[in-house]
Amino acid sequence: MLPSRRAAAAAATPAKRCLYLLPRAAAAAAAIHSRLPYSTASPIKQPTTATTTTTHATKPFPAPAAATNSRPKPATFTATRSTSISTSTSANASPAAHDDAKATSPPALEVASSTFPSSSSSPSHAAVLDIDWSTSFHGIASKPVSPEQYQTLMAPLDIKDIEVKPDGVIYLPEIKYRRRLNEAFRPMGWGMIPKGDPVVGSTIVTREYALIVDGRFVAQAQGENPYFTQDQLPSSVEGCKSNALMRCCKDLGIGSELWDPHFIKSFKKTHMEEVWVEHTTTKKKRTFWYRKGHVDVAYPYKLAK
Repeated sequence: MLPSRRAAAAAATPAKRCLYLLPRAAAAAAAIHSRLPYSTASPIKQPTTATTTTTHATKPFPAPAAATNSRPKPATFTATRSTSISTSTSANASPAAHDDAKATSPPALEVASSTFPSSSSSPSHAAVLDIDWSTSFHGIASKPVSPEQYQTLMAPLDIKDIEVKPDGVIYLPEIKYRRRLNEAFRPMGWGMIPKGDPVVGSTIVTREYALIVDGRFVAQAQGENPYFTQDQLPSSVEGCKSNALMRCCKDLGIGSELWDPHFIKSFKKTHMEEVWVEHTTTKKKRTFWYRKGHVDVAYPYKLAK
């Protein structure tokens, strides 16, 4: 063979080898590719996006902050949106993925329904929850009481319930006011809200309260109570609430006779008596008022001779 032919044959040999090995390399690559997890020829099914999409779609939106005044979205909107997304995304999903999505959907819808209030919620009730009663007069004179409540509130006092102080002032015990309010509005239908902090003086403590009935402002009054030592201060602060309650009930007509001058004069003549008493230590004498037939002089006083 001539040198030129030998050189040409030597140069053509690698190309022939490449043509010979190329089909084998392609077959080997196809075999390796068939064993990969993402291959369509693999018996392992490809992961679908239906379950993931449904999980994210049915996840309830976070509840709005309490400080905002915007109303939250109704639960029906969240449930409808989640259902439509689940239906559209699971159309091409496998039966197993569809079953998983169906199993997980009801709890998500239930959470959404319980997270957001119903669209039929009363706007007035929602507005009441945002009221700052320490400064608000919401609902004052907006609606009168019912005829039955009116009869209960304006019912005359029982004479035997009226008490007398030694200085001649007549009053109704605080518990009688509470019972009348419970009878008219039932327990939990009314309440006392402080309008400020207690003001402590040298011998007296005061605090302002407001009476709220059925979510509406009724009246406010300054309660007061004396004290003599520091250990009596907590009880005196509590007494301010009772004193303010009695004053607020005047606006509801409870015990209005106690502020009627004609009733007071008549009650003193027919149900009260004045007696002389003497201080056991200083021997000073003065007069005390009592209910007729119920004279009970307490220490340090005694009946004067």
